Amino acid sequence: MMKRLMLLVAMFVFLVWAAGYAAELNLSDGLWEITTSVEMAGIPAGSMPPQKVTQCITKKDAVPQKPDKDQECKMTSNKVIGDTVTWNMQCRMKDGGKIDSDGKVTYKMDTFDGVSNVNMTEPGAQAVKMTQRMSGRRIGECK
Repeated sequence: MMKRLMLLVAMFVFLVWAAGYAAELNLSDGLWEITTSVEMAGIPAGSMPPQKVTQCITKKDAVPQKPDKDQECKMTSNKVIGDTVTWNMQCRMKDGGKIDSDGKVTYKMDTFDGVSNVNMTEPGAQAVKMTQRMSGRRIGECK
């Protein structure tokens, strides 16, 4: 009985390990075009036109957000569950402001959809909260 139980436990551990090892983010490494629309409280929807940027995205670096040059940022968490990537990022600006964000995107090989919640605080100003809706599509190889 004990041997059978030990064998079942060993098989279960192996299957869990194998499932985690075999699972890979459904993402094609390459150059991506990312379209972002921003929603802010008090500003009519559609008043801010969508922005497009390109970014090299890989399975190892799957967060579709990069800081501006005048920001120092660190990723405080980054998780992959299935085809979904979630993250938290803290940025500090040279002028003393800060930006805290969390986001979530789901990849479907050559496309993704997601959302990021942003809380921006500048010295002497009231905090601004934004929601960024994102969509992306792979457009080629990284340069």
